[in-house]
Amino acid sequence: MTLATLPTAVIAEDEPVLARTLTRLLEQVWPELRIVGVADDGLRATELALALVPDVVFLDIKMPGRTGIEVAEVVADDWPDDRAEPLFVFITAYDNFAVPAFERAAVDYLLKPATADRLQQSVARLKARLAGRAASPDAGNMAALMQRMQSLTAPDIAETDSRERLKVIRAGVGNTVRMIPVADVVCFEATEKYVNVVTPTGEALVRMSLRELMARIDSTDFIQVHRSVMVNSNAIMSATRDENGHYSLSVRGLQRPLKVSRAFGHLFRPM
Repeated sequence: MTLATLPTAVIAEDEPVLARTLTRLLEQVWPELRIVGVADDGLRATELALALVPDVVFLDIKMPGRTGIEVAEVVADDWPDDRAEPLFVFITAYDNFAVPAFERAAVDYLLKPATADRLQQSVARLKARLAGRAASPDAGNMAALMQRMQSLTAPDIAETDSRERLKVIRAGVGNTVRMIPVADVVCFEATEKYVNVVTPTGEALVRMSLRELMARIDSTDFIQVHRSVMVNSNAIMSATRDENGHYSLSVRGLQRPLKVSRAFGHLFRPM
């Protein structure tokens, strides 16, 4: 391995002693890992991660300025399109953040104080994920993911012609099957195995990939605003930009705002 190919990491920890301890333990269990930056608050952690584009980010959760969960969300939104998104590991003294951490696609969640044995298990998971990316570069390549997502609105003719276009989506909610007209859908949100179909009257999951679903409906009214979110353009009422340049959408029939990732912010700039 050359210096340029060694894995890199950023550590975010607001307690200097714990930051030094984690660095020392990582040197023991993963000697080839290069620690390229250490931040003592959430804002600095965001800056370092986006500037240094490391392979791994170790995040404390409760930090000044921005929580570790918030750091992961911002970093993922603003990550360069041509680089694989970093692997996140959360390290905290609180066990009640595990669910939101794994919702942020965390590779691992460690409780303080991290031990060498427990950290070794985490390192093994990280190495396996990085090795998988190396074996299949497109699996972690955001540019390729963006291209695949963009193609949702223009599926292969052979694929669409072989299936009848869906006018109504059949979504199971408990023991009930909801019949949801496509025209009533506010947005589609992709998860790992499902698509969340959002309407003004509720939400329902369908076990289908977003690509497959978009290929089977008339998707001309839907636009992509995030890596895994397609919004009905007819339902968008306004777009608001915050001080960091991020847009959020006010959508008719939806109580919560929808975040727009930086890659699609240009769609909402004033004409």
